[in-house]
Amino acid sequence: MINAFITNLGKYNEGKLCGEWLKLPAEKSDVQALLARIGVDGVLYEETFITDYETSVDGLCKYLGEYESVDELNYLADLISNLEEWELEKFEVAVYHGDYNSCVKDLINLTQNLDCYEYLPDINNEEELGVYYIDEMGALTIPEHLKDYFDYEKYGDEVYNDGDGAFIKGGGYVETNRSKFEEYYTGRADLPDEHKIFAYPNPPSQMPVKQQLEMYAKMMTAPAADKQTRARDER
Repeated sequence: MINAFITNLGKYNEGKLCGEWLKLPAEKSDVQALLARIGVDGVLYEETFITDYETSVDGLCKYLGEYESVDELNYLADLISNLEEWELEKFEVAVYHGDYNSCVKDLINLTQNLDCYEYLPDINNEEELGVYYIDEMGALTIPEHLKDYFDYEKYGDEVYNDGDGAFIKGGGYVETNRSKFEEYYTGRADLPDEHKIFAYPNPPSQMPVKQQLEMYAKMMTAPAADKQTRARDER
């Protein structure tokens, strides 16, 4: 549901782009293997950032930043992957609605508060909105002989301006139903253990001899520590 391009920040500051796509949700072993391949060993290179995203959820990528927690992204991806098709559709339009998309924590909570939103896929303009509110919701009672003369568009425009709904670019209308938005996830302290997947590769003492020698050779040819410090300061 979410692909993140994980990049070695230290190498990037040295002018090299070393990164790979991580498909989320993932396992800790997937992250360790990826970090080993891009040279993030937890010793010479410790930091990463995310240079790009791909997702099947329309519009989600623009709300995900460079320095998101891989663990939180994994949790979000897992929650999204478990949504039913109709829930996923509602999630997309709720993201578009814009009340809870400022951070990954908001998006995690949004997946668990979809009952706060109503999605009307067949309502695409003020006239259709007016017809829906009067004929389906019974907002006004109009005598049958006057219906042909009633201005549904004007009434729908009033509903739109007085409410907190929005027409969606891809079609449909979404609005809140005034239900209370619950904050189930308050931060990393609430993160389930199975989604704490960010981990460096095994330390040299646990590596095969050939890999230890390769790491040692890398250390001998690595830039001086003060050069890396300057690179961090320049970020």
